[in-house]
Amino acid sequence: MSVRSTTLNNGLRVVTDHMPHVETVTVGTWVDVGSRFESASENGLSHMLEHMAFKGTDRRSALDIAEEIENVGGYLNAYTSREQTTYYARLLKDDLALGVDMLGDILQNSTFEQDELERERGVIIQEIGQAEDTPDDIIFDLMQDAAYPDQPLGRPILGTTDLVNAYSRDDLNRYMKGHYRFDTMAVVGAGNLDHDDFVKMVEKGFSSFAAVRDYEKNTAKYVGGDKRVSKELEQVNLLFGFEGVSYDDPDYYAAQVMSMIFGGGMSSRLFQEVREKRGLVYSIYSYNISYVDGGTFGIHAGTGPDQTAELIPVVATEFKKMADHIADQEIMRAKAQLKAGILMSLENTTSRMEQLGRQQMIFNRHIPREEIIEKIEAVDAAQIKRVTERFLSKSDLSFGAIGPLMNIDPYDKVSAFFS
Repeated sequence: MSVRSTTLNNGLRVVTDHMPHVETVTVGTWVDVGSRFESASENGLSHMLEHMAFKGTDRRSALDIAEEIENVGGYLNAYTSREQTTYYARLLKDDLALGVDMLGDILQNSTFEQDELERERGVIIQEIGQAEDTPDDIIFDLMQDAAYPDQPLGRPILGTTDLVNAYSRDDLNRYMKGHYRFDTMAVVGAGNLDHDDFVKMVEKGFSSFAAVRDYEKNTAKYVGGDKRVSKELEQVNLLFGFEGVSYDDPDYYAAQVMSMIFGGGMSSRLFQEVREKRGLVYSIYSYNISYVDGGTFGIHAGTGPDQTAELIPVVATEFKKMADHIADQEIMRAKAQLKAGILMSLENTTSRMEQLGRQQMIFNRHIPREEIIEKIEAVDAAQIKRVTERFLSKSDLSFGAIGPLMNIDPYDKVSAFFS
């Protein structure tokens, strides 16, 4: 088996996926913290902390960090989601020790210098502005707010301009000390590496975090509702959301197959009916987002203002049809697409690192691809119909819209189309 795992005495998990036929490695540090762990007054701190980790340590300036990794042709980056933060480096196999040392340094020794904080504050505010100017990005924040109002899950990952302007070095240090602990972290490596050597590198590079986390986890409470922003744009972006499934829900894999059939590609029902037959949209698709204790099933469409009156009932009708009849060929095609995506990702060290890291954060174990494929293969038409009915009947609609809104019905009427 290519995957091995070791838990250090301090509680830090170290996991590797050996890929002997490649010349590269990707090493990532996963932290079990994201925007859903923030209070209202902390919104955006997880993301801001991710940015500031690259801005200098006791040993390296921000320029040193950039130059050292690029001197060996490597790549260093990070991202924040609602449930995790990930820092990672991709390098040639002989430079793995540098990558481990660099990640350990930026996560344990960051200085958060005031001048760097002020500069990065401006960068993050520009990022917020860019998102607000991108309707097919900001529509997801609108729908999250409708689905999870007055909750961390409903707030934007980036935070707000006012909050970002207010955060101090003390805020960053306090938040990091409260959430960045060995029991909430995993260091994951994928590529041409030796597990035992990697463990020694991690033991050397990671030593100064406390052992126990100090926080109370919030629970996801799906509500549903309506969020709209009227804006002078050429298109209207629409997002329909329903209460979905958690990662460990028995319907998880049925939901994945269902979404692939319904809106997962050019052969999907949504694409064929709404774009190919009716020409109502340029882009339309469905998706599942899962959390450890819940999730959202969504349908996104971009259309012209004059097409919304026809589009919304068509989407609702097609969704309800998913509970009536599923052809065997549709199921076979969806399963093939899902399996191909899993197997193709195995050729990339970064994809394998991400798969391993996510599994550690969610399940605290590696899930073999054979187990995943077996569960995909087990999905049948009855399960797909059941999960469709569950999405339609279990929850209120979450609806987001941005753009010219004059032809969109009130929320109650939009919701009634899906009843």
